[in-house]
Amino acid sequence: MASTEHSTAATSEMDEEKEAPPPQDLTLGWVRDALIRQEDSIVFALIERARFPYNAPAYDPCLLPQQGGRSLVEAFARGAEVLQAKFGRYQNPEEVSFFPDDLPAPSGIPYNFPEVFHPASASVTANNAIWNMYFNDLLPLFTVEGDDGNYTSTAAADLVCLQALSRRIHYGKYVAEVKFRDAPQDYMTAICAKDRDALMKLLTFEAVEEMVKRRVLKKAMVFGQTVTLEDKTFDDETKYKVDPAVVARLYDEWVIPLTKDIEVEYLLRRLD
Repeated sequence: MASTEHSTAATSEMDEEKEAPPPQDLTLGWVRDALIRQEDSIVFALIERARFPYNAPAYDPCLLPQQGGRSLVEAFARGAEVLQAKFGRYQNPEEVSFFPDDLPAPSGIPYNFPEVFHPASASVTANNAIWNMYFNDLLPLFTVEGDDGNYTSTAAADLVCLQALSRRIHYGKYVAEVKFRDAPQDYMTAICAKDRDALMKLLTFEAVEEMVKRRVLKKAMVFGQTVTLEDKTFDDETKYKVDPAVVARLYDEWVIPLTKDIEVEYLLRRLD
């Protein structure tokens, strides 16, 4: 995020506040704390990707005919997921693969993650929508035009962004599960009726959503400013590595709506 300094700081902060596995007695407080920490991960990931220009060749499938019509970014993501799956990344229910059909059986160190999700709902995914949103809508908003040849580093940074966004959005399953457990009668009628609108209304708290957007805006301002030795507050001349308004828009237009879509789809299967 210049990037070595910011990367070191990000790693240090995340090491200090490493998320514990979800408890069996899932609480809304635990979920809320996890979502807040993931805001940091997303902001830092965007800042790190913004080090590089857009680098259009990384997204051109015609430049890698040996990859069967896949761009460098897609080929890199698929290969990275295969390696990560081999060592157990997707045993963790927090992690959702973008290309699940390609994954090998895990052979890493086994760990019994708590079974939090209802089995029929665990497969709910929004990764196709996240992939398309990231490349078609978000990426042009926070990268500058240009080509510096760092295509593999660009692909790696894109994958970090995608996985951070996927983890955050799929935490909607935790939100839905804990809310259902806390007040099942509030949701059962709408679930039985397959009433998406009623579920969306139950899950929507506009005041909380506004607070989240304000918080990520401020985090983008704090984490992404160009630091100088001059002591000054934020003003119109402050330079940012990623426009904070883009981060707030990301949450407003995509992260929050997609999270709620996940919550609704999860609940619709919760009684199966």
